[in-house]
Amino acid sequence: MMKKTLSILTLLAAGTVHAAGFSFDTHSARATSLGFATVASMQDSSAIAYNAANILGVEKLDITAGDLITFPRINFTAEGTDRTQAFDTLLAPPPHAFAVYRLNEKMAIGLGLFVPFAAGSKWPDDFDYRTRGYKAQLATYHLNPTFAYQAHPRLRVGVGVSVIRGTVSIERKLNFVSSEGTVELGAGTWGLAYNAGIQLTILDKLLHFGGQFRSPSTLTFKGDVDFKDIPPAFQTQLKDQSAQSTVQFPGSASAGLLFTPSERLSFAFDAKLMLWSTFEEFTIEFEDPSITSPLPKFWENTWNFHLGAEFKVTENFQVRLGTAYDRAPSPESTLSPDLPDADRYRLAAGLGYSINPVRVDLGYQYVFLGKTKSTLPGITGNYDGNGHIFGLTLGYSLK
Repeated sequence: MMKKTLSILTLLAAGTVHAAGFSFDTHSARATSLGFATVASMQDSSAIAYNAANILGVEKLDITAGDLITFPRINFTAEGTDRTQAFDTLLAPPPHAFAVYRLNEKMAIGLGLFVPFAAGSKWPDDFDYRTRGYKAQLATYHLNPTFAYQAHPRLRVGVGVSVIRGTVSIERKLNFVSSEGTVELGAGTWGLAYNAGIQLTILDKLLHFGGQFRSPSTLTFKGDVDFKDIPPAFQTQLKDQSAQSTVQFPGSASAGLLFTPSERLSFAFDAKLMLWSTFEEFTIEFEDPSITSPLPKFWENTWNFHLGAEFKVTENFQVRLGTAYDRAPSPESTLSPDLPDADRYRLAAGLGYSINPVRVDLGYQYVFLGKTKSTLPGITGNYDGNGHIFGLTLGYSLK
């Protein structure tokens, strides 16, 4: 009985209103307002996150830094009932910062700090399934040195390596029938990943193609587990101890087109493949192996699609619009409150204003989470929700 109870302790948190799964793609307010149609379109220092080849869009020096705030809501309605329970709002403000220096006509170097995987959740205290999901936060911080080279007048290439710092904290409730206990886990880890990108000019000043690959990364989280309010009959087994878990974060492959029919108007389209199929199960290995048990996930690879447009009202003022579709990777049979998810539909808008050498970008997204069914035994029902994302990025450029 207790082994079954502890098998539900999951190291990952809910995906709030960002990308499906626990991916996080808001590394620029401009990108946010374009619906993340970025692989061919981003030409400033934030290209470190979206396509390493495009840091060659910087003329001499470019620095960007910013943050965002989210207001998520994910609902769960149990099958056969009209009782709907929702996340409490949990603000998640992961920052982003990038710097690129153009060495000469053919080479540029850069350094970025951003968070490609992040999530946060807090179900209400009376959530019916609080032993399957209650409160958690996850983030992986990437420090990403990058190099780009102009291999041909029409071809740019770029590569990078990420030094990763991963952190997680979770809290779960334990059901002892006549009482309720709590388990808390804090863990951290380090890891490495790499990325590569290309940018190809198909038609001068009219059509460009971009491509990027980001490798998967395997992180082993290690930390301490604290048990609280444990009945005397279970205190020998459920004692404070160390624990670890190995998680393979997915790689991704992206392709994008940038179409510029005039100097003032541009359109961008991206297709992105997230390689979630490596996430087959999750296991926390406790110091006491008798309470270790795997939790099946069997996630599937997914495609997401992005479309954005930018219009230069004046040389200094830009207006942007975007939209995107992002499918959830979890099959119905393993979808649960520890990682609630749903297909995401996005509408985005934003503004940009610059006074040389400074610029300001504002981005907003409304995220609609379509109704997604779970057939997991004992927790059947539907997830849906919505959210708002607000982003601010400041930039400084020297030409």
